[in-house]
Amino acid sequence: MINSELIILGVQIIASLGVVVSVIYLGIQIGQQNKIAKAEFGHHLTQRLYDRSFQTSKDREFSEFLSSDWASKEVMTPTNVWRAMTFVRMCLVDIFDVYDKVQSGLVDESHLNLRMKTLKMGTMKTLVGRGTWLSMRVNREDKFIEWFEMEIFGELIPKDEEVAVRDELNMKR
Repeated sequence: MINSELIILGVQIIASLGVVVSVIYLGIQIGQQNKIAKAEFGHHLTQRLYDRSFQTSKDREFSEFLSSDWASKEVMTPTNVWRAMTFVRMCLVDIFDVYDKVQSGLVDESHLNLRMKTLKMGTMKTLVGRGTWLSMRVNREDKFIEWFEMEIFGELIPKDEEVAVRDELNMKR
């Protein structure tokens, strides 16, 4: 009987070791899948940025518009104000997406830093940039608003500023 008990005990030990090895292997596989998913998210964000940059560089008229003086009333006709607001809105939606992915740990912070650096170059310092932000910030939580405004503007913007900017940019629609 001792032999059969030893055999059963041996089988149980081997089965237990098999379960432990399977769990370790599963953990390694999940870790690898997470790394692959993170790399795919990062690649998707980079590709999106490259595609947008490439399309802009191919469009001479739009590139000239982007490089024009957005503070000039001669340049910023109602149509161009609308175009600029649409461009800034697209940039902000991209920032929202990347920020959320960084906060979830899905992509590296470098993706966010690159986009923020671009916005800090002047786009958001214009009335159009500021006005577009003011109209969109209601869609974000306070933590993001505080972070974004300190990063871009170096100050928290009073809630009532939106009204004055909306009138000046003809955003009453």
